[in-house]
Amino acid sequence: MNTQKLKQEFKKIFGYTSSRVYFSPGRINLIGEHTDYNGGYVFPCAISMGTYGVFAKRQDQKVRLYSANMPDDGLVEFDIDDLKLKKHDNWTKFPRGVMFELANQGYKINQGFDLFVEGDLPDASGLSSSASIELLIGTILKQEYDLKIDALGLVKTGQLVENDYLGLNTGIMDQFAIGMGKKDRAILLDTNNLKYEYLPVELDNYVIVIMNTNKQRQLVDSKYNERRSECEKALVLIQKQDNVKTLGDLSPERFDRDTYLINDETLIKRARHAVSENQRTLRAKKALTQGKLAEFGQLMNASHISLHYDYEVTGPELDTLAQTAWEQPGVLGARMTGAGFGGCAIAIVDQSKTDDFIKNVGDVYKQKIGYPASFYVANIADGPKCLER
Repeated sequence: MNTQKLKQEFKKIFGYTSSRVYFSPGRINLIGEHTDYNGGYVFPCAISMGTYGVFAKRQDQKVRLYSANMPDDGLVEFDIDDLKLKKHDNWTKFPRGVMFELANQGYKINQGFDLFVEGDLPDASGLSSSASIELLIGTILKQEYDLKIDALGLVKTGQLVENDYLGLNTGIMDQFAIGMGKKDRAILLDTNNLKYEYLPVELDNYVIVIMNTNKQRQLVDSKYNERRSECEKALVLIQKQDNVKTLGDLSPERFDRDTYLINDETLIKRARHAVSENQRTLRAKKALTQGKLAEFGQLMNASHISLHYDYEVTGPELDTLAQTAWEQPGVLGARMTGAGFGGCAIAIVDQSKTDDFIKNVGDVYKQKIGYPASFYVANIADGPKCLER
């Protein structure tokens, strides 16, 4: 996105100029879905699509926010001390939430500011636009107000916004993938202890294609919290006789032995996904490291099947994209990415066949679903940063 255009838009809204431009990426998860709150591994990366912000300090205590993606909301104003969640808050709940959680940790924002925001992440697409905004705001406040907080601290603050401020029981993957992102690297993260390693994503002549269902979904209103609760119930039942801290600690053999303790069809399916997906993620890391791309793609396919049958978070839109992608020449693998219930899927596609892939999958999707999907080639990017000062 052109930074000069962004600064011009800032001037149109606020009536003066600012040179301070920031960027925060979105993220995709290559594999390891719904494992982050089950004590397992995830394998995400930041992408070059994301959220831009043009910032300027004020001399008073007022915060003024404007989003080019939400023009109907207009210019939103509040005082720097007025940080409690408001019923009418839309996208502004994320910057307000970051300020609230930073204040709870003792960080001082002593001046107001004006902020113009524009993103090229589709809203509610599963590419983590909310975490992108959270890390954008956190990075801006850290730099502009000289807050003594590190990148991991900002990541944890973003998760606090989701969990405590908004009441959504998400894991830490989205914020971690964005806040710690590195160009051309995926992050293998152990969500038990936040140990992580960067791994080069070397796909030879293949590219990652993002396939957006264009179906809107709000995680707070979805069955996301229900899935987490089901996994927690299964874990409690196992823990009555097996000393285990998380579902991610279970091997497939140990889980198979413990299923009689759960003795509930739905809870067994939910827990089975958490256990098997964790193992797939570790196998996928090994396959990618060894250059076994076909095996990596097969693990992606298996991940989608598990998310469909055991976790039941896909739906006809995501299933149509993934299943149609599997049928195309030059495709190694495809799966939904993100929480599900709409949002996006990803596919690893031979670069020379990308145009045909997009046309073929797009045609089938529109015919079956009734409206078009959107497609993007993903570039793996660095985390949040200042572009101009």
